[in-house]
Amino acid sequence: MQIKNKRILVTGSSGFIGTNFMRRVADVQQYDVVGVFNTRKPKIRANNIQYIQADLRNLVECRELVKNVDYVCMLAGRLSTTAIMSKNPLGPITDNTAINVNMLEAAYSAGVEKYLWLSSTTGYPQLDRVLIEKDFFESDPPTPYEPVGWMSRYIEKLSMLYSTKPKNPMMVISLRPTAIFGEYDDFDFETCHALPALMRRVVERHSPIEIWGSGDDERDWLYIDDLIDACLLALERIKNYVAVNVGSGRSYNLMSLLSKLLEIDNYLEAKVVHHPRNNGQVLRRQFDCSKAKELFNFSAKTPINDGLEKTICWYKDNI
Repeated sequence: MQIKNKRILVTGSSGFIGTNFMRRVADVQQYDVVGVFNTRKPKIRANNIQYIQADLRNLVECRELVKNVDYVCMLAGRLSTTAIMSKNPLGPITDNTAINVNMLEAAYSAGVEKYLWLSSTTGYPQLDRVLIEKDFFESDPPTPYEPVGWMSRYIEKLSMLYSTKPKNPMMVISLRPTAIFGEYDDFDFETCHALPALMRRVVERHSPIEIWGSGDDERDWLYIDDLIDACLLALERIKNYVAVNVGSGRSYNLMSLLSKLLEIDNYLEAKVVHHPRNNGQVLRRQFDCSKAKELFNFSAKTPINDGLEKTICWYKDNI
């Protein structure tokens, strides 16, 4: 196990993905973990975890964080959901770009051994085929994803440069996760993704359940535990720069997901209404995730129904 006896810095440790990462490594003896948070207090406590509060927009603070660190898991970032971007097309792009640039520079200067960060499949163009890694820069990202898509492309290019150009390169792992859902997700209607919003409407027995658009948009939804598996496997096994898709390999439209949610939560009598939206574009996104299996033996293990049921149970118990 290459991660054993390595000191891991985890940014965004109190966010959705970070909290689940910390939950996985909590009290596992082989992991020595430092969690970084900004304003939201961490939820997971364990003997092998310590926390530091910092603002990653400040390069000086980033340089302090990475001292005596072997691996960095860059999980920090402000949400860039469709709901947020519809109100402000640039949304959190400025802050997210700044914190990624700062952490890459600080980690490289400190001689960090491995740097893993979460890119985004929003950087892919809209093509009428299953998307593979080499398609990422082929043409512009589709309009709804344009700001965050271009940001992801820029940070990926920068990551590649840190990994290949300097005399003493830093190994960067760029994972491109598909849409993530699960425990500790954001369920605020003002900011959350479409799936947690639907889940909340079902659990709270909204009548009618409202959907914006036709519900035909298709996305690859990946359960959070599977993403954490991918992060740990990549840290353990990857030895060179790589940018790779991480997803379930299956896409579902919103209407099929809603049907699953209604059945799981026994709300079969629910009424559904569709509201037209200004942008009538229907996006169908499918990704080839076989490269992750080839490079570090990752494949998603959680069936969509199981992930949905676990998330619903958590939501009921905690929110």
